[in-house]
Amino acid sequence: MHVKSDIAPGGCVGLRREPSAYGESRLLTERAVCMGLWGGEYFLQIIKGEMDVKYREQKDLLIIMPAYNEEQNITGVLKQLASPEISEIADVLVMNDASSDYTNWIVKKHGYALITNVFNLGYGSAIQLGYKYAIRRRYKYIIQMDADGQHDVCNISVIYEKLKTPGENGECPDIVLGSRFMEGSSEFQVSVFKKIAYALFRRCIKIATGRRINDPTTGLQGLSCRAALHYSKFGNFDNSYPDANMLIQMLLLGYNVVEIPAVMHNRGFGVSMHSGLKPFVYMFRMMFSIMAVVFRIKVLHIGMGVKKDDIFF
Repeated sequence: MHVKSDIAPGGCVGLRREPSAYGESRLLTERAVCMGLWGGEYFLQIIKGEMDVKYREQKDLLIIMPAYNEEQNITGVLKQLASPEISEIADVLVMNDASSDYTNWIVKKHGYALITNVFNLGYGSAIQLGYKYAIRRRYKYIIQMDADGQHDVCNISVIYEKLKTPGENGECPDIVLGSRFMEGSSEFQVSVFKKIAYALFRRCIKIATGRRINDPTTGLQGLSCRAALHYSKFGNFDNSYPDANMLIQMLLLGYNVVEIPAVMHNRGFGVSMHSGLKPFVYMFRMMFSIMAVVFRIKVLHIGMGVKKDDIFF
């Protein structure tokens, strides 16, 4: 059988059936597949005159891991993500936010998908770019976790299952928060300053939405494609500190947010992004952002969420 391969502009590959010299006909595919959109990898092997098309199937779940100068921590995390219970259900994307150490090369050595920013754009910008990648590649579920080893990989399968499980209202969650401060969570040490900040953010969320969120600053979150699509759009995500402000936004827009206990550890090496005077800048900016989000949605009625009809699955 003879097969012609057409390469269209934009990297789209189409395979069509051609008559064989021996009168045989075998269907390979009638549909063009855009490799840049789907992210699948096609390997064409010609063996004894026949062509086999092998497709390495993309998972439904993408793990997004922002990283900045995490060479001392990320190796251990990547090794844990390579375990069968994780690698069989999820793909991994590392967002390297212009690290000046060997973070970039460590990720490449382990063979994971990697996007490196030319300039340091900040934690929120790195995550949002990961959302854009996930939407472009049509992942159904996304889990974001830190690269410093604080988020135990045992949480991934639990959050993934929760994202797929309908709640009492018959609908699956849009956002699943991995909490450090619920019954069943592992013991996690925080400073007095952080305890005060968390209490303040809980109060703000309660006043604005009527909901109590135990861990308003958790970086361990699972998202549906609907929530990720909303976050991926310009103006819908804080490019610096997406924490309590974003939870208030999503709750006010009607997204289904749930919280589950999580296993977390204290950072092993390196410096936290909330070190030095940064916590004071963070507190001021967060309070201003919370007021802006509430005013934007409750007063100006700006920021309609993504409808189910907008989802491409």
